[in-house]
Amino acid sequence: MGRGKLRIYLGAAPGVGKTYAMLSEAHRRVERGTDCVVAFVEHHGRARTEVMLHGLEQVPRAELAYRGSVFTEMDVDAVLRRAPAVALVDELAHTNIPGSRNTKRWQDIEELLAAGIDVVSTVNIQHLESLGDVVESITGVRQQETVPDEVVRRADQIELVDMSPQALRRRMAHGNIYKPDKVDAALSNYFRPGNLTALRELALLWVADRVDEYLQEYRSEHKVSAIWGSRERIVVGLTGGPEGRTLIRRAARLAEKGAGGEVLAVYISRSDGLTSASPKELALQRTLAEDLGGTFHHVVGDDIPAALLDFARGVNATQIVLGSSRRKTWQYVFGPGVGTTVARESGPDLDVHIVTHEEVAKGRGLPVSRGARLGRTRIVSGWLVGVLGPVGLAFLLNAIHLGLANDMLLFLSVTVAAALLGGLAPALVSAAVGSFLLNYYYTPPLHRMTIADPKNIVAIAIFVGVAVSVASVVDLAARRTQQAARLRAESEILSFLAGSVLRGETSLEALLERVRETFGMESVALLERKSDVEPWTCAGRVGVGAPLERPEDGDVDMPVGDHMALALTGRVLPASDRRVLAAFAAQAAVVLDRRRLREEADQARALAEGNRIRTALLAAVSHDLRTPLAGIKAAVSSLRSDDVAWSEEDQAELLEGIEDGADRLDHLVGNLLDMSRLQTGTVTPIIREIDLDEVVPMALGGVPEGSAELDIPETLPMVAVDPGLLERAVANLVENAVKYSPPGETVLVSASAIADRVEVRVVDRGPGVPDEAKDRIFEPFQRYGDAPRGAGVGLGLAVARGFTEAMSGTLNAEDTPGGGLTMVLTLRAAEPFEAVPADSAVEDTRDTRDTQDTRDTQDTQDTRDTQDMQDVQPERQAS
Repeated sequence: MGRGKLRIYLGAAPGVGKTYAMLSEAHRRVERGTDCVVAFVEHHGRARTEVMLHGLEQVPRAELAYRGSVFTEMDVDAVLRRAPAVALVDELAHTNIPGSRNTKRWQDIEELLAAGIDVVSTVNIQHLESLGDVVESITGVRQQETVPDEVVRRADQIELVDMSPQALRRRMAHGNIYKPDKVDAALSNYFRPGNLTALRELALLWVADRVDEYLQEYRSEHKVSAIWGSRERIVVGLTGGPEGRTLIRRAARLAEKGAGGEVLAVYISRSDGLTSASPKELALQRTLAEDLGGTFHHVVGDDIPAALLDFARGVNATQIVLGSSRRKTWQYVFGPGVGTTVARESGPDLDVHIVTHEEVAKGRGLPVSRGARLGRTRIVSGWLVGVLGPVGLAFLLNAIHLGLANDMLLFLSVTVAAALLGGLAPALVSAAVGSFLLNYYYTPPLHRMTIADPKNIVAIAIFVGVAVSVASVVDLAARRTQQAARLRAESEILSFLAGSVLRGETSLEALLERVRETFGMESVALLERKSDVEPWTCAGRVGVGAPLERPEDGDVDMPVGDHMALALTGRVLPASDRRVLAAFAAQAAVVLDRRRLREEADQARALAEGNRIRTALLAAVSHDLRTPLAGIKAAVSSLRSDDVAWSEEDQAELLEGIEDGADRLDHLVGNLLDMSRLQTGTVTPIIREIDLDEVVPMALGGVPEGSAELDIPETLPMVAVDPGLLERAVANLVENAVKYSPPGETVLVSASAIADRVEVRVVDRGPGVPDEAKDRIFEPFQRYGDAPRGAGVGLGLAVARGFTEAMSGTLNAEDTPGGGLTMVLTLRAAEPFEAVPADSAVEDTRDTRDTQDTRDTQDTQDTRDTQDMQDVQPERQAS
């Protein structure tokens, strides 16, 4: 009997529908006539999951006694005796009760697979052993129940059960995952949108890696050599030289631009082991590649381009990154080089990038104007041909005399060759030497420096003229080539400057860095002063070395107007480079002016906002404050009137109206003053460590008794806040919640700790606020919906958020499950706190046991999740 096959449903978090998908698959197999049984699945009282169990045969469980309680586990022996074709086993990472057949459930599954039984199981991404530290850093909870990655990787089929964080939170809010009394705590702890998004990304990337492994296996089995660009995979060709680190970093940046990009650094050595690579440098490059998330490979091959292309095609690479060749010019006579060969042989499906590492290290300098325009190698070759060529040719012609005309053409050929290689000077020397040898050896009278026939004089003169003309043309062509290269470099730089103007780039430091790299300088600084008598100040600087106090202190200075200059250190630039430097300097002045204009615009915007606030304050004073003032005046006038005899009850009612109006005035004026302080930036919090139960209860003094309920655990850590600002912020939140709560509904003020944060949640059951208005309610003078003008000027929430942010906290609005609005105030804990998962009391009867291998509370809530995958859309709350 062969080994059974394992199929795993992988989820990002509890509640995405792994168990429901597994049970649906079981029903499909049963309908096809497959012998399928349920070895272990729990429904936890969830109706839809329980319905899915109907019609499926369930193997009785084994009962185990532990510390006075009876627990049930999968009966491995019973399943083996039943010997079904397929067994459903939930919760792959589950830890069995002490006394069970195996310690872990995945070990039970291994027995079933070894017996030839196919198994369908479920697991969440946070249970993979290799991801334990990552999950803890995201959620603040350490997973105790884990499964080795290899167990999951060996699965014959892995199917991702995915759901967006928003849909999952809606399912949680509807009570489809946990009981209603656990929903709020779960949503505010483990099921936060950020946590769910990060876990979802982990699951997607892990499955993508597994799919990539399947693809590699398929390509290997079917001997597919063509590249399938299903994923960006970049191969970096290394030579062992110091430029390798630059290539690896460049490849890593290319990989970051594409989703799921991968970098593979490969060093190819010859089979004879002869190499000039430094082992220390290779070790550094290996470490760098691994630190950047890539891998390092060592390949042996005598034909380096072929070996590199074979490796790239073997790993299904899409790009190759190579460094520009370090060979000398004359060495190209031995072949085109690795980069050229790889680019030519790569084909249309493999891109090749050639990186100029040495020029980058030295700076992108302009071509230097110098007399040796043809290069040192060509000039040396020209001199050798010009001096030794005629001599060698004379020895050859002395043995084989071809006649004066042919001899002259051969000497002319040598002179032309010297001109083509070395330019004017070697050609002139070659012409002189050639004419001397022609006159001495081949022009009658022989072996004398005289010429008998005048025709020979004309021939030699023509020979010298042609040689000089060819040499001049070659020298002129070299000069024009040099000028064209320089003008091209200048045009590229000027084009860059013009493009930066059109794009509106305003980074002065980036422009100065461009200047430094272009001219290969050590540092560049933009200096300015307001007048001729004031000292210079630095407006921007990049590079190394001591700061410059004056433009004259640099190796190069370029004035920009009367009171600004660009100063460079590193080397003295030739005069031909100053034209481009002047363009850079002018652009730097423009960038500086644009940055200052932007700052002034920001200041003007802030002033305009302040004017808007002041205008709104005046409007509030003229409208919202008029109502309580009118009420107070009317009540006072009535009491002072002699025309009416007020009873004691009437007098008490009028006095109560005066008191209420005064309280409203006090509250409105307090909020107006607080908002004014926030707008002017005069709020300076005094941070100290304090317990929440010392501050929050005082914030409830402004609401009617019994309208708010307080739930502040004594085990919470202290928070680092300003007590006065925190009390005012919470008071505004509670007053707002009470204002919009239905009659008879109390506002809940609770607190909990998550990692290094403490959350205060103010929960109401009012109409709530739609998602598009949640941020707008925190703006000044905003009242949601049809709130009456007497309800306030709309500053309470704006003040609360301002005070919270002044204490380095956050304040956001969320929907209350079941209807309403929840204000979440997040504060910084004063000391580390061991967070406890909010769902630690999941409805699993086994989590009361105390085992040495304690079940992680988060694991128990999710591993047997059997909810369906339908995304039930909640009704839009009226909030």
